[in-house]
Amino acid sequence: MQYEISTDPARLDLPRVHQWLSTDAYWAIGRPLEKVRRAAEGSLNFGAYDPATGEQVAYARVVTDRATFAWLCDVYVARPARGLGLGTRLVEAVRDHLLPMGLRRVTLATADAHGVYAKVGFAPLEDPSMWMVLGEQ
Repeated sequence: MQYEISTDPARLDLPRVHQWLSTDAYWAIGRPLEKVRRAAEGSLNFGAYDPATGEQVAYARVVTDRATFAWLCDVYVARPARGLGLGTRLVEAVRDHLLPMGLRRVTLATADAHGVYAKVGFAPLEDPSMWMVLGEQ
């Protein structure tokens, strides 16, 4: 199936995104709806939609200054739509949307989807010892 991918924030089904993230995404279990809303409001959002029904079936969020840096996060594909290449297609759409911005770096973190991101050109950090974090690890 060919899904439609859009960055139109009016199309996002945030209650659905909240349900996915807060109950089925290891990195966001228990995240409150208000945090999902605030995060979406401050981000560039991508939704994938079933063209026949308009139903949202996947989501990705990018935190970016649109000039030098972006962080790809909250990538989620609904369970019934998994295994069809939609995750790869969604990340390709994100990559292609960001390309004209001329960003120096796009980062992400994953515990289990390295293969999906590698297909789109992501690679492990050459020197992860340079990176630091403030907050949860």
